[in-house]
Amino acid sequence: MRNTVKITTAVLAAAGLTFGLAACGSDSGSGSGSKDSASDPLVVAASPTPHAEILNFVKDNLAKKAGLNLEIKEFSDYVTPNTATEDGSVDANYFQNQPYLDDFNSKKGTHIVPVVTVHLEPLGLYSSKLKSADAIKSGATIAIANDAVNEARGLKLLAANGLITLKSGVGNEATPADIAKNPKNLTFKELEAAQLPRSLADVDAAVINGNYAISAGLKPAKDALVLESAKNNPYGNFLAVKKGNEKDPRVLKLKKLLTSAAVKKFIEDKYDGSVIPSF
Repeated sequence: MRNTVKITTAVLAAAGLTFGLAACGSDSGSGSGSKDSASDPLVVAASPTPHAEILNFVKDNLAKKAGLNLEIKEFSDYVTPNTATEDGSVDANYFQNQPYLDDFNSKKGTHIVPVVTVHLEPLGLYSSKLKSADAIKSGATIAIANDAVNEARGLKLLAANGLITLKSGVGNEATPADIAKNPKNLTFKELEAAQLPRSLADVDAAVINGNYAISAGLKPAKDALVLESAKNNPYGNFLAVKKGNEKDPRVLKLKKLLTSAAVKKFIEDKYDGSVIPSF
C-alpha cells in the first residue's frame, strides 16, 4: 500500500506543532496526548472514506461547541496511522478493527489500544463482469487482501457463501493454504487492500474492504455480490490511541462526539447501509 497522504495547509501547520511537542515528550513514550493541554489540536490519522468524512462532519458541526480543536490527517494505507500514533506524530487514529490491531501490535511491537467503536464497514465480493456469486465459473480468479487479518476475513466471507470450505479451527491468519475444499478450483490473487478496486478489470471478482469500495464509487449495500453480515461482527472500526492516552480530555471529547445521535444520523443518511453505526 502506498503511503499517500492528503494534508491541507492548515493541518500541516497544526501537525508540525504536534510533532514538535511529541519530540519533547516524557520518557514513558506515552505520546503527545499526555503533554498537550485540552485546548491544543487533537490530530487524528484516518482513512479518507468513511473515517475522515465522519471526522470532518464532527469537526464542521460538533467540535467547536464541545471545545475540541480537531485536525485530521488522511492516509490511504493501513500501516502509517498506527506507527504515527505510536511515535506521537499524531494523537489518535480511526481506521481499523480489533483483529487487525491485535495482529499489528503483536508483529510491530506497538502499544495501540481502542477507545470506542464507531461503525462497521461490511466486507463485500465485487465484480465488473458477473452479476451474482453463482455465476463464478470453475477456475475463476478472485483478488483478496494480502494482509493477514483482511485476507482471513475475505476467505471467511467466501466460505460463508459456499464458495470454499476452510479447515476446521482456522482463525484470523487464514491464507489460501488453509482451504480444505475448493470445488470451483478458484485461484487467488493477493494484493494490497487499497489496490483491490483497481483489480476488478483484471480478475473475475475481488473481496474489497468497505472503505476502499466506497472510495471507488461502489455501493456495498447495492453492488456487492455477497456482503458480510453485521450480526455479531467483530470487525467494527474504532478510535484508537497509544496506551496511556485513553483519558486525554480531547480524546474523551471526541469519543463522546463520535457516538452521538448526530453522528449516527450522518452515517445512516450518507452511506445508506454501506456503513453501519456500531453504537
